[in-house]
Amino acid sequence: MADVLLFHHALGQTPGFLAFADALRSVGHTVHAPDLYGGESFATLDDGLAKARSIGFGSLQEQGVAAADALPVDLVYAGFSLGVMAAQRLAQSRPGARGAVLLDSAIPLGEFAADWPAGVPLQIHGGEADEFFMDEGDIDAARQLVEAADDGEFFTYAGCGHLFADPSAAAYDPDAAALVQQRVLDFLARV
Repeated sequence: MADVLLFHHALGQTPGFLAFADALRSVGHTVHAPDLYGGESFATLDDGLAKARSIGFGSLQEQGVAAADALPVDLVYAGFSLGVMAAQRLAQSRPGARGAVLLDSAIPLGEFAADWPAGVPLQIHGGEADEFFMDEGDIDAARQLVEAADDGEFFTYAGCGHLFADPSAAAYDPDAAALVQQRVLDFLARV
């Protein structure tokens, strides 16, 4: 079983995000899910992004990275959208990573480290109708990361928008969300 550090998206720890964490726990994985918003969650991306701006994106990333300090080093780092900043940074820079799962976002190589670390498996998920993922460079970063990884998988989902795997989000797609969850569980079973 894997030990997972899972970071929430801009909406915060929504019921859908917490259900995803619980689904991983239900098969025996240990999931640490720090709340970087201090208990607040939001119904719209505009409101969630306003909260993130008020805290500061850099500060949120630092809080996420600091959340790993008291945890073992052999973690799988995972994040939804905004949470990808801390998850990807830790996977690329903290020795001992067992893997990384990036949902709804990817950050280009060079932001945290010049290369993807050898031997660290990577899985990325993105919606084909997600304007953030498709139009802001995330898809190119995802391809670059998967190409650089020894063991990388990249999945896109037709017709899916931003945060489509979270039942609390407006773009929720139940079929695609079930497939994401199964693919993540399969990934965790092999890392």
